[in-house]
Amino acid sequence: MKRLLLHICCGPCAITTLTTLRDQGFAVTGLFYNPNIHPLTEYARRRDGCLEVAGRLGVQVIVKDDEYDPKVWFRDVAQRETNRCFHCYARRLERTAAIARKGGFDGFSTTLLYSRHQKHEVIAGLGRDMATKATPFVYHDFRQGWSEGIETSKAWGVYRQQYCGCLYSENERYARLLNGPKQTANSARPETEGRE
Repeated sequence: MKRLLLHICCGPCAITTLTTLRDQGFAVTGLFYNPNIHPLTEYARRRDGCLEVAGRLGVQVIVKDDEYDPKVWFRDVAQRETNRCFHCYARRLERTAAIARKGGFDGFSTTLLYSRHQKHEVIAGLGRDMATKATPFVYHDFRQGWSEGIETSKAWGVYRQQYCGCLYSENERYARLLNGPKQTANSARPETEGRE
């Protein structure tokens, strides 16, 4: 059975990715390495969700909490905000590939290939560029399991995030709150206030 190191970004993305790879005959070990996630409390929630899913599926996960350093990630993307995803993917895949080579894995992959919101072709291209003959990048279009992963994560009660992970994506996700309807002191009161 071939040993594969799988970069995992969160619990929900890991569910069908892990089961698909195991069904393909891989002995999968997870890697939680995500210095892009902001803030630290969000990082911890996603890490814990990853570990919860891995525990349910009987998969070991390497957690690189000692390498959680958002300053390094911010340096990677500073002045490159419009192309930040490329640099974010690259940092995480480079680390995954390096650990896979050092650990003698037969290949590596990433749950980033599961999300319909990520730049799929960019991720696949980076993975192939970082592959070696001894440690190839294992490509699969995990988006096929998108709906199943969502439903399973809800059924299991796994933490489901509302933005990609970085400060920029959080701001983009919630920017509409700044431009939403303005509330006055009177409009902020509940409708039932003052009623018997």
